[in-house]
Amino acid sequence: MSLQRRLLLYLLICAPLVWGVALYQSIKQARYEVNEMYDVELIRLARQVQATMRSDAYLSSLPQPLSAEGSAEPGTADVRDLALAVWDSTGSLVLSDSEGVQLKRYPDAVGFRNEDLQGKPWRIYYLQSATGAWLVAAGQRVKERDELVYSVTASQITPWILVLPALLIAMALAVRRALAPVRDLTAELKARDATDLRHIPNTTTPAELKPLVVAMNGLFQRIEETLGRERRFTADAAHELRTPLAVLRAQWDVVRRSAGGVEREQAEAKLSQGMDRLDRLVTQMLALSHLESAVEPSGQLAMTTPVQWPPVVEQAISDCLPVAERRHIELACEWPPEGVQPMPLNGDANLLNVLLRNLVDNAVRYAPAGSLVTLRVLPDRLEVDNDGEPLPAAQIARMGERFHRPEGQQESGSGLGVSIVQRIAALHGLAVVIGARADGTGVQVTLRPTKQAAVSAA
Repeated sequence: MSLQRRLLLYLLICAPLVWGVALYQSIKQARYEVNEMYDVELIRLARQVQATMRSDAYLSSLPQPLSAEGSAEPGTADVRDLALAVWDSTGSLVLSDSEGVQLKRYPDAVGFRNEDLQGKPWRIYYLQSATGAWLVAAGQRVKERDELVYSVTASQITPWILVLPALLIAMALAVRRALAPVRDLTAELKARDATDLRHIPNTTTPAELKPLVVAMNGLFQRIEETLGRERRFTADAAHELRTPLAVLRAQWDVVRRSAGGVEREQAEAKLSQGMDRLDRLVTQMLALSHLESAVEPSGQLAMTTPVQWPPVVEQAISDCLPVAERRHIELACEWPPEGVQPMPLNGDANLLNVLLRNLVDNAVRYAPAGSLVTLRVLPDRLEVDNDGEPLPAAQIARMGERFHRPEGQQESGSGLGVSIVQRIAALHGLAVVIGARADGTGVQVTLRPTKQAAVSAA
């Protein structure tokens, strides 16, 4: 069921219910006012009759009750619905003015009583004289009061009954008009194609729809960022895979045409190196793509698990041992003194293993053969350094660019390692600083928690 139909249904149900409750309250209030008015009249009539009861001469001069039968005079029904009776101290009826209805005498009655006379409800007022010589009773049929209540109420509700259809039509038009922004939003979204991720303007959007529009704009932005990452990955992959594939094809041709012996062994070695480079490139590109797609919309991962550094460091160094053995590089790991905790950090152990593996792998690949690479896990930072030549400032400034590799590199690579390191470090609130060691020699990468990350870890 549409929102418009649902609102109309609620209005069509609730409006008559509210109208019925208002009608009931109106009738109830009108009955109270009419009863109050007629009760006052009965009291006044009883007092006036008692005030005139002074002599037998007066009683003999009282007229006989009027007969309303056959009368066409207006108000005859009022005469039939009224009754008056007076009794003396002995209980004798000295005056009765009624049409076929005789009021009952109650010697001790004072005030109002509700009774059924001849099967019809009556309201009777009894008034005792100060000396006890007279008991006056003035009564009125309840129907007379109800007729006035219903006539007054009918005069009020008749216009409402006549106006009710027009009111319902007006409410239907108002609901349709009020839901016009929803229809406009629906029409705009239907008119868009799959690539149109422009933000929906919310300057004229009603307050009730603004949270929805803001959420949709946020969704569009996240979809656009996701598509952008996919496009960049596809473009980068197409660009970077073209060269190694061409090299592999050429190397394979050399292998096929080689005569054998040393020439074939050299060709196969080059082919193997090309395949290793391609494998490394694909692995790192997939890791980077997974890393970018795994983060939350805020750009941070929800990390609450404290990192246990020994298994992370052990795994990273183990992964780099083959390259280190090939280049005769000695790997060293330094820890804080006993009793001092390594750098506290909440994060993902797998991602931090990728980070350290890339740092140590780069340090091993670009260190002089037979030198030392050291990984230090300190109380406030991580450090990885080697004995290579200090990097120029221009090269440091470009480190982290995807697929950027300085010229003259002998080792195979893809130019994604530092980019992956920086991305994982940013997700963990770590700042990456690349430069020389404190004595100005070698190349050192330092990871320090930012203020926000340090507070979170604490």
